[in-house]
Amino acid sequence: MEENLDKNNELNKEISDNTTKSNSEEIKAPKSEKVINMDINNDSATKVVIKNEINTREKPITKPKKELPVEKKPFQEFINLHLIPSLTEEINQRGKEISNINLTNTNRPIAGDKCWVINCEIKDTCNFWLSFEKDDISSLKSISLSKPNQKPSIIESFLIDEKRITLKLIISRVLQRLNGQKLIGVN
Repeated sequence: MEENLDKNNELNKEISDNTTKSNSEEIKAPKSEKVINMDINNDSATKVVIKNEINTREKPITKPKKELPVEKKPFQEFINLHLIPSLTEEINQRGKEISNINLTNTNRPIAGDKCWVINCEIKDTCNFWLSFEKDDISSLKSISLSKPNQKPSIIESFLIDEKRITLKLIISRVLQRLNGQKLIGVN
């Protein structure tokens, strides 16, 4: 009986040693099984299987994908889903009403070259044309203004010195340009 107790104590010690290994040893140890033969009452051998529960393969942690900034979205999506609605909202907040605003690939006012143009008519106030040379918000841009029912007479470069074009920057500079002409408010 004492022999069995001694063997059980040895087995318990071995199990205890296996479960208290340091983390660095556990990481290095492959997933395995140990088989220990134990003689109980000298009658028959009993197998005890000890499983090493350490998984050598760790599942990679998947990071949630960051949504693209609106400025990195395709040109048409940026203009139609972000710039035009935001610009409309800002002008409406200043007490003005937009009667028409759209994006078309047409001739630039005054210059006549083909490009992407946002044409905006602010009711009883003015019209402006914001032109993009290519279907890219970082391409060369220009702006033209006119009184209602008149054609524009001047074309001005727009955001030429800016390295990083953002939605907020475009909106603020359009509003700044309209304010400069006292069209949507006083200076």
